[in-house]
Amino acid sequence: MSHRHLAARGLGVSFEGRAVLQGLDLDVPSGRRLALLGANGSGKTTLLRTLSGAQRPAAGAVLVDDVPTDYGRRGLREHRQVVQLVAQNPDDQLFAADVFRDVSFGPLNLGLPEEQVRARVEDALAVLSIEDLADRPIHELSFGQRKRVAIAGALAMRPCVMLLDEPTAGLDPQGVDEMVGALEAMLAARTTVVIATHDVDFALAWADAVAVLRRGAAVSGPPGDVLSDAALVGEARLRQPLVLQTASRLGVDARGVRDVDSLAAAVRRRFDGALSAPARDEASARPRPPEG
Repeated sequence: MSHRHLAARGLGVSFEGRAVLQGLDLDVPSGRRLALLGANGSGKTTLLRTLSGAQRPAAGAVLVDDVPTDYGRRGLREHRQVVQLVAQNPDDQLFAADVFRDVSFGPLNLGLPEEQVRARVEDALAVLSIEDLADRPIHELSFGQRKRVAIAGALAMRPCVMLLDEPTAGLDPQGVDEMVGALEAMLAARTTVVIATHDVDFALAWADAVAVLRRGAAVSGPPGDVLSDAALVGEARLRQPLVLQTASRLGVDARGVRDVDSLAAAVRRRFDGALSAPARDEASARPRPPEG
């Protein structure tokens, strides 16, 4: 599903008289994981809403395959078949009496035949591993279950790009693991996944690329490269991931360090090299026996 390319060029968006996004450029890598990072109030949610078509920018454009978004009724309908947004609070999206009816709402609005709607709903529930919730009333679900149902409703539209606002916020450790599994299932189905978060450790370990928001613009690139920039991270009112801080203090090359396991491997390489160097020097200094 990730054959479409989503991008932003020169976005300008204001809220209550305050410029939130100013000349922002962003390319969303197709079929990959992108994490939007920034402090509260940095514009992460505004950017997601703008990318989804819910917010029309005052300047610049959102493009799909280099074609600017059409904000007419038909244009937005087409855009939302490519890009879907899941809000941070699932209760902002869930409204039907039970799970099946809620997830089926979007496909029904597309005018699809009943059998196609049912197939989409069943597929979406399977991706999120919540088939057993199909007949459950929404009000009986836990917070984590409601989050996954909200995602299933967006996924039933079969978008190329899924935008998720703080998908792990408010979840306990098991809920976080289940959410990560859901994100990976979407990626396996060739859906591009974009999340907004302020969790730099999670972003470093999970994302293929990150975009750090500061002063209304975005700095994007590989997670290790971007998050190793202490000045940028500080300006964005974030902190560097703990594994990168540790690598720096140990004098370890942080390239390729994403989590505790990769940090441990880098430390072993660093100290194995340090220990082997004297042995190499000693061997090269030994006199060679005469030939013959």
